[in-house]
Amino acid sequence: MVMNIEEIKKVIPHRYPFLLVDRVTELDDNRIVTIKNVTGNEDFFNGHFPGLPLMPGVLQVEAMAQSGCILFLTRHAQDPKNTTIVFSSINKAKFRRPVVPGDQLVMETKLVGFRRQFVTLNGKATVDGQVCCELDATAAFVPTDSL
Repeated sequence: MVMNIEEIKKVIPHRYPFLLVDRVTELDDNRIVTIKNVTGNEDFFNGHFPGLPLMPGVLQVEAMAQSGCILFLTRHAQDPKNTTIVFSSINKAKFRRPVVPGDQLVMETKLVGFRRQFVTLNGKATVDGQVCCELDATAAFVPTDSL
């Protein structure tokens, strides 16, 4: 294990119920592998959907974005404590299989490019080796005090 939940909370500002990364298992300059343990107690299962609990695809995308934030802030940000990262585009998002309570979502997120204050990410999430979500995304990194 590279980072546990308490170490993750020192890097990104997200908190329950919106912190969607439980552990970092691999981390290098351009790639991170993270885990989200999906439990039946997640707030979103109350309404998505009663009797058929499915993790919303948008939250799978957000979990990969948070993974990318951890990677960028720990490896590339000049001032990580004063840097906020926000989505600027989500491209080619595909959802291949449902994510349900009891699943362990394993996310691999790669930094594939930098341009001015933008970073391009590629993400893939799997459960038991099966791809459930893939995407390409762009995020902007800006000084927090400028927001």
